[in-house]
Amino acid sequence: MRYYNLRYDIWLCLLLSVLLAIGAEKVASKILSEKYEEHKEAHKVDVGQIGGVADEKVFRAQNIEDLLSHDTFTVTSPGIEYRNKGAGYYKGYYLYALTLPSGEKVAARINTDSVTSDSDSIYAKTSTLPVGRIIKEDLTKEKTFIEQIEYKEPLDRKDFYIDMVGDAEIKSKDTFIDGPIMLIQILVVFITFPIFHSIGSKIGIFPYFIAPKNRKKSDWE
Repeated sequence: MRYYNLRYDIWLCLLLSVLLAIGAEKVASKILSEKYEEHKEAHKVDVGQIGGVADEKVFRAQNIEDLLSHDTFTVTSPGIEYRNKGAGYYKGYYLYALTLPSGEKVAARINTDSVTSDSDSIYAKTSTLPVGRIIKEDLTKEKTFIEQIEYKEPLDRKDFYIDMVGDAEIKSKDTFIDGPIMLIQILVVFITFPIFHSIGSKIGIFPYFIAPKNRKKSDWE
C-alpha cells in the first residue's frame, strides 16, 4: 500500500485555517442563534389565524363539504393519527394524509407547534389541529408525491390541500444555523489557506507552489 504525506507547509496552513474556522464557527453560532430567535418571533401567529391555535370560536369541520363551505376551520383528530396515515413532499411542502371525522382523506400542511390536545396520553387524547384554509391545487401533477402520500390509502380529493401553516412556518434550527455554519467553515478554510501559504512563501519559510516570474528557482530553493 502506498502512502502519501503532505508537506509540512500544507499541514501548517491547514491547521491555521481550521483553527480560524473554529473561531468563525463560535462567532457565527452566537449571531445565528440570536437571529433564529428573531425568526421564530417574526413567524408567531395569533390564536385564530391561519397556522395558529384553533380556539373554540373556530369552526370544527367534519367532512369535505364543511372544508369547502368555510373560509377558515379546524379539524379534530384522535391522538396523532393526523400524521400516521402517510405523507409526502409537494412543491417543497410536507403534506400529511389527514383523515377527517367523516373518514374522508385529504392532504394537509400542518403546523404541529399549534396542535392542541385534551389529554397527555397520545392514545386517549383528541388533537385539535391549527386553523386552516383550502388551497386549490392539482396534486396529481406531482406523481411522486401522490405515490408517497397514498402508500396506505388513497385521498378522496386531489384538487386541493389544507394549509394549516400560513405565515407560521418556522425553519428548523438545523436548517437555520447548522447549514450556514458549515458553509462558513468551508469558506474560511478555502479563503485563508492560500493567504497563509502566500504570506509564508513571501517571507521565505515556505516554498512557493508556483515560482514568481521575477524570481529564479535558485532564490527560493
